[in-house]
Amino acid sequence: MSTAPAPFKDPAAVASYTQDTPAKVPGLADLHRMTTVLLGERAQSAADILVVGAGGGLELQAMAEARPGWRFTGVDPSPAMLDIARRTTAAHAGRIALLEGTVDDAPIGPFGGATCLLVLHFLDRAERLHSLREIRRRLAPGAALVTAHHASPDGEAERWLARSAAFAGRGGRDPAQGLASARAMAQRLPLLTPAEEEALLREAGFCTPALFYAAFSFRGWVAFAG
Repeated sequence: MSTAPAPFKDPAAVASYTQDTPAKVPGLADLHRMTTVLLGERAQSAADILVVGAGGGLELQAMAEARPGWRFTGVDPSPAMLDIARRTTAAHAGRIALLEGTVDDAPIGPFGGATCLLVLHFLDRAERLHSLREIRRRLAPGAALVTAHHASPDGEAERWLARSAAFAGRGGRDPAQGLASARAMAQRLPLLTPAEEEALLREAGFCTPALFYAAFSFRGWVAFAG
């Protein structure tokens, strides 16, 4: 898995991450609640959960509040984002270990569940496959993985990214600016179609991937360690 994208390395650039992200990702708080429900179907009441891309700490905070018996290991390649995560999750610090690095640097586990939210759209197919295989290697058999990120529904990435940009702008952005932003994102992000996403999960060793979240260009899946 590659290092953090450049914007996430700059403390000034990510200073408002916890305020900005809920405005950009439709239903982010509900996504975190659904993630907790899906993990909880297989995870024990005292499970260890792996959080890949833990910077910011928003999903960690939500899960820690909802499941007081769970312990968490979060990994992220950005020191700046990890600093935010430490502040965000300070009330639950005793149950959360935060490590600088990628999934390759995470303990071997086995973990009772894992999340990878708003991360995989930055990785090309080979990097994604490697990351998913490393997550699978760290999960107990049958444990759930929850992923969510930008995808390319119907192969129309730019159109759906423009809709996400319009949502993030809350009506205050010039439509032309939103289209330009979507075009730049479509060129920069190696997005996959939903069918390609599910095929990749299976190739990495997960079974029965199922779509549970769809919001403009964002898609989320749950799959289980085979």
